[in-house]
Amino acid sequence: MINLIGTYECKADAKGRLMISSALKKQLAPVLQNGFVIKRSVFQPCLELYPMDEWKIMMEKVGKLNRFVKKNNDFIRRFTAGVKMVDIDAAGRVLIPKDLCVFAGIEKQVVLSSAVNIIEIWDKEKYESVIDDAASDFADLAEEVMGNMEIEDGIS
Repeated sequence: MINLIGTYECKADAKGRLMISSALKKQLAPVLQNGFVIKRSVFQPCLELYPMDEWKIMMEKVGKLNRFVKKNNDFIRRFTAGVKMVDIDAAGRVLIPKDLCVFAGIEKQVVLSSAVNIIEIWDKEKYESVIDDAASDFADLAEEVMGNMEIEDGIS
């Protein structure tokens, strides 16, 4: 599993191409040759860029769902809606398909934000708005999500 670090700003050109920063490209070097999958986020108006190996792991989980259960079938359809395979070209750019640019509101200023093993692709204004809105609730959220985790090494 890849573990990505950092938040990077870039610009989208008129064709929807983003230049991946050298720092992020360096982290992605071990997986560049396998390609990527880009999709709509489930919870936010952004896109998610999965290295192909990470996408395969996700699809193994999704593939275990019983498609004869309507709720599962509906989830699979929505989860994979708009999914596209993309590559990072020799110049370090990724082409965001037009329909996905529209979904995420990506026009010019973009934020690439690492989210453990994937990269979230945001319109900069939307990203800053979501981060600002969440700032006041983050302490409560952190306590609820992480507060009951067992600390193995004693560091908190």
